[in-house]
Amino acid sequence: MKSRRSDVLAEAGPARRFNGPATGDERLMLAGFLADQRRTLELKCAGLEAELARRSVEPSTLSLLGLVRHLADVERRWFRQVLAGQDAPPRFSSETDPDRDFDGAVSDPEAVAEAWEAWRTEAAFADRFAVEAPHLDVEGKDAWRGTVSLRWVLIHMVEEYARHNGHADLLRERIDGARGV
Repeated sequence: MKSRRSDVLAEAGPARRFNGPATGDERLMLAGFLADQRRTLELKCAGLEAELARRSVEPSTLSLLGLVRHLADVERRWFRQVLAGQDAPPRFSSETDPDRDFDGAVSDPEAVAEAWEAWRTEAAFADRFAVEAPHLDVEGKDAWRGTVSLRWVLIHMVEEYARHNGHADLLRERIDGARGV
């Protein structure tokens, strides 16, 4: 009998992925949702290295490695640049090459290690910033959105990961047929 995607998800064990609190403090819940989405990305990429740079379908340059690189830059932008006010240019993209986070994702062990290290570094900075901020209404200035709060950034980051984790679902299934990982 053929299984449904929901059956595969149940077999994957949602507890492995979703550990954030379901009640209580707003900051802890938002941080928990973000941690769950990050963990989902890691699970989608688990057990792969050379395959991480495999593209979806031409002409797209979308890949799991590209997503890791992109999300490292997104974390860096919102938490370091906008909220912390640091001069922290993107690691993988630039104004002159805005798609280099995806276009530059290559099947090379050093490139893979660099992407994961950058992503983990930026996520750790974001986590520290969110914990140490005096409240969720801490603000930063962004050229795109104007004034944003830590609360808005956390919600936006959950949305950003959730959208890209949908891409990661399809990319992983294309690579090795894994579903619901």
